[in-house]
Amino acid sequence: MGGLTLGARGVRATARIVATPEGLPVLEGEGPLALRRTRARGPYQRVTVVGAMSAPLGGDEIAVEAEARAGARLHVDSAAATLALPGRDGERAHYDVRLHVGEDAELRWLPEQLVSVTGSDLAMRTRVELAAGARLVFREEQVLGRHAEGPGTLTSRLTVYRAARPLLDQELAYGPGAPGGWNGAAVLGGHRAVGQLLVVGPEFAQRPAEPRLLGPTAVLTPLAGPGFLVSAVAPDARALRHTLDGVLREHLATR
Repeated sequence: MGGLTLGARGVRATARIVATPEGLPVLEGEGPLALRRTRARGPYQRVTVVGAMSAPLGGDEIAVEAEARAGARLHVDSAAATLALPGRDGERAHYDVRLHVGEDAELRWLPEQLVSVTGSDLAMRTRVELAAGARLVFREEQVLGRHAEGPGTLTSRLTVYRAARPLLDQELAYGPGAPGGWNGAAVLGGHRAVGQLLVVGPEFAQRPAEPRLLGPTAVLTPLAGPGFLVSAVAPDARALRHTLDGVLREHLATR
């Protein structure tokens, strides 16, 4: 891991979290990514990401790495929405999330929304590596533009591996720099908020989730592996969160 760098093209910073059953031996924030221990329920270590400065701006390269080692229970959230903002020279910003979950460990990754602001250009990449007996609850929400404005350009790729084998690999793109049709009826249909909830756990190997519609613009799909994916679009962030949290509460109630 390198230290915080302030260059002509933007900020380069990485924040790191490591959780064990005994605690948080590594909790290192940099630049725009401050990390705080916060109160959690039950066996979980909880970390809240707090924005210490505006980011990601055009030209920034920031990353968050979180590892739940064998037997650990880690809950990560954020204090506020993240704004993808334009830089001075129109350069693309990069935001990488790298997650590792060990055997008999669980990670709940539940940040607030990412807002793609007009004029911004952000490439977000998330890579998740799970042990065979790991559990994951992963929520991702994106809001395309602030009130009464259009979106920036946003590309987002999510790749998930379980026991070193691919479980999910998808890429989404929105905004002026995206391929045509991103706002058409087959993709967003004019909606401004898009999100997903990914749940993985060994219990689904014996009891796979049933596919079902969750209203007119959301669907729960079993994976070709022990888990399911909820994909949803909504007119705004509040409606999107209502849909995803309904499924999350239902899942946690059965644990």
